[in-house]
Amino acid sequence: MNIEPYIAQLLYRYQCVTVPGFGAFLTEIQSAQLIESSHSFFPPKKVISFNAHLKNNDGLLANHIAQAEKTSYEYAISAIQYEVFNWKKALQENGLFSIKNVGNFSLNADKNLIFTPYDQTNYLTNSFGLSAFVSPMVKREIFEQKIEALEEEKEVIAFEPETRTARPYLKYAAIFVLGLGLTGVIGYPVYQQQIANETIIVEQSVQKQVQNKIQEATFFIENPVPAVAVTLTVKEEKMSYHIMAGAFRDEKNAQKKFKELSSQGYKARRIPQNKYGLFPVLYGSYATFAEAEKASQEIQKTVNPDAWVLVESL
Repeated sequence: MNIEPYIAQLLYRYQCVTVPGFGAFLTEIQSAQLIESSHSFFPPKKVISFNAHLKNNDGLLANHIAQAEKTSYEYAISAIQYEVFNWKKALQENGLFSIKNVGNFSLNADKNLIFTPYDQTNYLTNSFGLSAFVSPMVKREIFEQKIEALEEEKEVIAFEPETRTARPYLKYAAIFVLGLGLTGVIGYPVYQQQIANETIIVEQSVQKQVQNKIQEATFFIENPVPAVAVTLTVKEEKMSYHIMAGAFRDEKNAQKKFKELSSQGYKARRIPQNKYGLFPVLYGSYATFAEAEKASQEIQKTVNPDAWVLVESL
């Protein structure tokens, strides 16, 4: 099986794609670039690098291959291992090999692995349809403009002041209006205070009447309400995160693995046969991803390096 197309597909969606037993491809977004010397414009893109120290199986590539090929997870793992074996063999015999649309690998004089990314494919989905282009040089011509001084004729405009007759009664009307305004400003706070005082008196009277009614009232309870037993049902916490121990074609092998894990102290579980005809066995189930991830890391270190977390409501 050729796993190269699946690596390229995942690079569009994820920042890290690990090939178990070989290394990890990392992506970093690079902003749009302008090279002034060649008048070239390049859109934003993902720059691919390689880290040979990240070799642990995170399940991403294997799960993607299993779903795409409609096969089992174990078969996808074996296909990856076989492809990695061929890559390493090509490096030993030829000193180089290529992954289509991803990059080239070679060995230097010190036998160190060198990765050269393939620049023709842009894995940044936001830049889909954008390509690099070269712009023609923009020439700017400066034109000298001659400014001629124009003499403008200035006309002298004579203004004659208009004589207006003063009206003395307007002055008294203004004084009257001003007086009304001052009266309103002074009288309004007094009016507000009067309303507040009357409101307090009414509230005190009502409260006094209510207190009198409460003191005079007598309550009788003829039929007391019998005590009712209340039963609370606590909803069981859903376990949606599971650590996969293996999936077996033969149900007897699955039952044997289940008993083995149970005897070792794990809260092992068996789940129904999946659509691939396999019988999965779990190390245990957890309510949160954090708990499942912590437990899976411990299992990978001590028992099974291929254990992975299944997210599914069972």
